[in-house]
Amino acid sequence: MHLSIPNAALRSAAAILLAGSPVAAQNMRAHTAAGTACEADNGGLVVPSGFCAVTVASNLGPVRQMVVGPTGDLYAALSGKTGDGTGGVLAFRDTTGDGRPDERARFGPAGGNDVKLYGGFLYFALNDRIVRWRLTPGKLQPDSPEEVVVSGLPVGGDHVAKSLAFVGDTMIVNFGSATNSCQKTDRLPASPGNDPCRELEVRAGLWAFSATRTGQTIADGHRWATGLRNAMALAVQPGTNRLYAGVHGMDQLSQSWGFSNEVNANNPAELFAQVRAGENYGWPYCYFSNQYGRMVTAPEYGGDGKRDDRCRRVARPAIAFPGHWAPMALAFYPGAAFGAAYRGGLFMAWHGSWNRSPLPQEGYRIVFIPFQSGKPSGSYQTFATGADRPTALRAAGVAVAPDGSLYISADQNGKIWKVVKR
Repeated sequence: MHLSIPNAALRSAAAILLAGSPVAAQNMRAHTAAGTACEADNGGLVVPSGFCAVTVASNLGPVRQMVVGPTGDLYAALSGKTGDGTGGVLAFRDTTGDGRPDERARFGPAGGNDVKLYGGFLYFALNDRIVRWRLTPGKLQPDSPEEVVVSGLPVGGDHVAKSLAFVGDTMIVNFGSATNSCQKTDRLPASPGNDPCRELEVRAGLWAFSATRTGQTIADGHRWATGLRNAMALAVQPGTNRLYAGVHGMDQLSQSWGFSNEVNANNPAELFAQVRAGENYGWPYCYFSNQYGRMVTAPEYGGDGKRDDRCRRVARPAIAFPGHWAPMALAFYPGAAFGAAYRGGLFMAWHGSWNRSPLPQEGYRIVFIPFQSGKPSGSYQTFATGADRPTALRAAGVAVAPDGSLYISADQNGKIWKVVKR
């Protein structure tokens, strides 16, 4: 069930709220009850009525996933390359409570996608390794030496960025696929798939390592779940150790296999699923068809868009989203600050993609997924978009602070925002 609120409707609602307001007319900031100095234009975001936003920082470069510490310090990964001055970890502290950090730091090596906190350490996921620092209470920037938790992670081809989650003392790492669909010649029209797909032995799944040991290599880990083309968005539900993922689907059904532009735009689905140890989620042999509402055999393996002969035992998603929205990050909302409708649910950052072409592009938003009795309700609703145009917000990260505020990052915008309840 799709309960997405159209961008135009959100913009219209925002305009009505701001029209005639002296605060808007003077382009001043309105302070919420929590003290955050929201901007009259919400920093270029469109958010639901009753919420407002402030730009935390801009001109950051390719800012990706984020995490907030127990005292409210914000850490964000930068996906820059070695030597270009854009990579590492950004740290922010707001000592005045106005939503704008007055202390900042930057540290660590370049080229990272994700940051997580676990056991008093800050973990940073680079393409080829995971490192960590022990955080010192009261200090924004770690003064302990960098430790390598695991090195030699697979790189090359597509989907080299790594993301993390912690299930107890197990560190889960996403190894995205090196190819689009494990074809004999990647992305060549009508090239059949390798059968079996040996790529699954080292990519396109989640791998498990110890969260407490340093100096690990690939040999110290094991494959935790398979058939996940690129499970970039990972989060563990508080209090349950249930792992959820947002998974990028395959591309080019029209260009490579002659499907219509309409079918290509909405298929394969982008998946949101609870990922259980040992399960198979289908890639590259199967994909979820939004057209038929089920897993079907991929054309690389003899499928015609309807057949499901190879897919009847493949795990099903909790929600199938439209194709090519590009899920980037997840964050559960355990608090009460946003109201009862949000408590226990989950926010999801979407980056958007060119792969719906020539049809209009979609995605480019933050989505909220309500949970009921601890499980996804099956519906979702748009929570934030860019005000300028439907493709303005290239969301890459989302994180929840102890005070219940929501942080949003966007790599191609080079910004971080803070969203609060008025």
